[in-house]
Amino acid sequence: MTPPSDPAPHGAPVPADGSPQPGRGRLLAVSDLHAAVSDNRPIVESLQPTSDADWLIVAGDVAERPEDIRWALGLLAERFAHVIWTPGNHELWTVPKDPVQLRGQARYDHLVELCRELGVTTPEDPFPLWPGPDGPVAIAPLFLLYDYTFRAPGTHTKEESLAVAHKSGIVCNDEYLLHPGPYPTREDWCRARVAETDRRLAEHDPQIPLVLAGHWPLVREPTSVMWYPEFAQWCGTELTADWHRRFNVTAVVYGHLHIPRTTWYDGVRFEEVSIGYPREWRERGHPRGLLRQILPYEGEPAPPERTGAGPSAQPRTPGGTS
Repeated sequence: MTPPSDPAPHGAPVPADGSPQPGRGRLLAVSDLHAAVSDNRPIVESLQPTSDADWLIVAGDVAERPEDIRWALGLLAERFAHVIWTPGNHELWTVPKDPVQLRGQARYDHLVELCRELGVTTPEDPFPLWPGPDGPVAIAPLFLLYDYTFRAPGTHTKEESLAVAHKSGIVCNDEYLLHPGPYPTREDWCRARVAETDRRLAEHDPQIPLVLAGHWPLVREPTSVMWYPEFAQWCGTELTADWHRRFNVTAVVYGHLHIPRTTWYDGVRFEEVSIGYPREWRERGHPRGLLRQILPYEGEPAPPERTGAGPSAQPRTPGGTS
């Protein structure tokens, strides 16, 4: 397979020989590489910086097996000045034929150690400071999960919402492959992660702006364009709905939905940066490039109403059905 012919981030010139150039770097982002999928592997292999100072955020769903995660993150760590990773649900799956049969927290801890061997920053590390042209910006990788509070329309409890999903046949594989141990449930694990992350963000110097980068969206609104609203219950938690307002946030990066776009909420830019599965990117292409430039920001300003979806919103799409 020949990878798509758009290896540069939106707005970034590509050197004639494809090699990184010296100079001021960019903060780039990507998610949902799904590197174990054969047609996605050439995409991972094609990802290149355009400067020897480019940083890269990888916002989850690199692959399921640690061996594939190591391959992809190791390749990127060799190319980019700094790589920052946060897990998606796929990294946390324990699939039957995986040689690494760790589950839950133990699996996450194993991946954190793998990343540290590669020199990749994780949610367990201090927030690195990206040296932006207007001063440093802290990159906060978030591992938060979900707590079933983005419930299916017309339902009021987790049980009701899950019943709707099972009846419609739209059930996330997390229900079978993502084990929360030692926490009793995935929502318990989520709440523990949210509480610890909230504490760290509150302790951060408010004078240094933040880029919040996680796999799941911080607010529910981005899920409104999915064809299957039942799937939203595996897409985040209401506990983070005000973080982009409470903290000094310059941008939010996320994936998971497989709906790459830019939206604005309360004047804050949200970037969904996923690659997704071949059936998805073959249909929509990569109009924004494979890597999204987060900073310096060169896109359209916030819409006048300063809330809701910005001009880059797309029509309803299946999105996030894995």
